[in-house]
Amino acid sequence: MSNISAYVILIIAVGLGTAANGFAKGAQGFTLFIPSVLTAITIVGCMYTLSLVMKSIPVGITYASFAGLCIIATTIVGIYKFNQMPDVYTIIGLLLIIAGVLIVNLLGKAN
Repeated sequence: MSNISAYVILIIAVGLGTAANGFAKGAQGFTLFIPSVLTAITIVGCMYTLSLVMKSIPVGITYASFAGLCIIATTIVGIYKFNQMPDVYTIIGLLLIIAGVLIVNLLGKAN
């Protein structure tokens, strides 16, 4: 698999991970059946796609990228879906996460 394909699949994993986070909030501690099932399905799909990515991209870079992008995406979902507005310090932290993901992917050389 090419690196471009791996990064496309990584974005799919981020989407699934973000969806899982949103469904988990809606599951209310896994007390609601449908959101709980959706959480489980999206988590399994997320882990499967991450395993595909790790065939081409080192595990550390894969997971650092996944975690950072999931944090950003989940924050955006929280803003729009749950009306959870981040404060200035949270925004600064999120910008640092974005910088970290960019540094790891554009400048890092793990093999």
